[in-house]
Amino acid sequence: MRLNGKVALITGGTEGMGYATAELFLKEGARVSVTGRSTEKGAHALERLSKFGQAHFVRGDVASSEDALRMVDETVARFGRLDILFNNAGVYIEKSAEEMTEEEWDRLMDVNVKGTFLVTKFALPYMKRQGGGVIVNNSSDAGLIGNRNCPAYCASKGAVTLMTKAMALDYAGCGIRVNSVNPGTIDTPMLAREVEAAKDPEGYMERTRAESPMGRIGRAEEVAKAVLFLVSDESSFVTGASLSVDGGSTAQ
Repeated sequence: MRLNGKVALITGGTEGMGYATAELFLKEGARVSVTGRSTEKGAHALERLSKFGQAHFVRGDVASSEDALRMVDETVARFGRLDILFNNAGVYIEKSAEEMTEEEWDRLMDVNVKGTFLVTKFALPYMKRQGGGVIVNNSSDAGLIGNRNCPAYCASKGAVTLMTKAMALDYAGCGIRVNSVNPGTIDTPMLAREVEAAKDPEGYMERTRAESPMGRIGRAEEVAKAVLFLVSDESSFVTGASLSVDGGSTAQ
C-alpha cells in the first residue's frame, strides 16, 4: 500500500473528487480526515469511508481562519501527525463580469483562493516539524486557459496554480512538495448542479462531451488516481507541477 502509515487531510471531502480521493487514500493505507460545511453530508461520507479504514470528519468552512486552523489541529490531535494535504474545497460560479455580483466574486475568491491559502498556512508548521510532507491543490483547466463566461472562476484557479508554484519554491528545502491537479470537466455533484441550472441541460452535456478531445466527461476516480500519484513516493522528484486531468482539453 502506497500510503501506509500516512495521515491525510482532504478539504471538501464529503462528495465528488474529494470523496473519491479520500476513499482511495484509505484503501492505500492512510488515515484520513475530510472536511465539509454540511454535518449531514459529513456523517453520510464518514459512514461510507469508515468501511475502508480510519476516517474522521471535521465540519467547517475553509474561508474561515478559525475553521481552517481547527481542521488541521483536529486532524493532528486525532491521528498524531499530518503528512498529506489535499486542498480540494471549491465553488463554481458561471457568470460574465457584468452579471456577477461583488458578493459572488468575494465568495468565490474566499473559498477557492483564501481557503487554499489558510489551510496550507496552518498545515505547514506541522509538516516542517516532521521533516516533510506533500500538498496538492485542486486547481482546474480554467487555471491554465481562459473559459468563456467565468472570469472570476478562471481568476481564482489561475491564482491557485501560481500559488502552488510559489509555495513549491518556498518549501522545497523543507522536504515539502507542493503540486496542483488541474481537472477538466468531471462527473461530480458540482457538475450536476451546473447542468441542472442550465437552460438546456441535455444540450449542455452534449456540447461538453463534444468539446473534449476524448469525447467524454472525466470521472472523480480518475482525478483521485492523479492525486495519489502526486502524494506518493512515485512522484518524489515532482514539485511545482500542474498535472492536467482533462482528456486533452488544454492541449487544444
